[in-house]
Amino acid sequence: MAVGLTQTPNFITRLPVIRSVPLIVKSSSSSMANNTVRIAAAQMTSINDLTSNFNTCSHLVKEAVAAGAKMICFPENFSFVGARDGESMKIAEPLDGPIMQKYCSLARESNIWLSLGGFQEKGPDDTHLSNAHVLIDDTGNLRSTYRKIHLFDVDIPGGAVFKESSFTEAGKNIVVVDSPVGRLGLTVCYDLRFPELYQRLRYQHQAQVLLVPAAFTKITGEAHWEILLRARAIETQCYVIAAAQAGKHSDKRESYGDTLIIDPWGKVVGRLPDRVSTGIVVADIDFSLIDSVRTKMPILEHMKPLKFWNSASP
Repeated sequence: MAVGLTQTPNFITRLPVIRSVPLIVKSSSSSMANNTVRIAAAQMTSINDLTSNFNTCSHLVKEAVAAGAKMICFPENFSFVGARDGESMKIAEPLDGPIMQKYCSLARESNIWLSLGGFQEKGPDDTHLSNAHVLIDDTGNLRSTYRKIHLFDVDIPGGAVFKESSFTEAGKNIVVVDSPVGRLGLTVCYDLRFPELYQRLRYQHQAQVLLVPAAFTKITGEAHWEILLRARAIETQCYVIAAAQAGKHSDKRESYGDTLIIDPWGKVVGRLPDRVSTGIVVADIDFSLIDSVRTKMPILEHMKPLKFWNSASP
């Protein structure tokens, strides 16, 4: 049982309510327990109010700590979702600014790692920001930052037109970080559609857990969200932690929801029961399962090197 938060029609006031959140626990045997560690994934409906969003995150951190999680993963744009064009640019800050410092303090005071996906980091000029996935350890130190490589420039059939590149500078670097919940591969939202990134995180950088903070649109989420996430887990034999924005952020923007935790065999082992609620889901990262799946299905041994494909006949 966990305390969740529910959104209200004006998108500002949030009141605590009791919601049932599935607690996924594998074997309780001592040998298994010694090879597992708990992780939490958050679902929320961020708005254009930094304080309100921080309060929501703080509440969810408390829930994660109470559930025994060593890390909680937040969705893309956890700290702010603009209601009008240009709002995100106005609040963008460097990583040592007051917004991120509050989250560093939250991690330190709560003694938990934070995965903060989709932070509006001040960019190289006044017209661009970076979509940054920031990792903070349990002492409140910033461990690493991944900047979203694939930007969302699409005209969705039956939906809206998005052009993230008009205000966002694309990242250029792959990021993998060691943590108490395994070796983490960092990504953000639209990256999910590009399997090469995830292949590199696993097969070149030995990732064990792939983080996918997201704010998928309702149309694309209904069609592709779970399918893509399970495919990335199966292809890489990694856990996939997908923290999602959910519901209506404003009159103009709505996210799909459906926060998931998927194991290396592609099985959903954690899911928030309500796609529009605010809350957490927890599951145990089982390192013995990762090893078992990779041993029984030795994909790495069977992969062809790049030079093979370069020399292959057309």
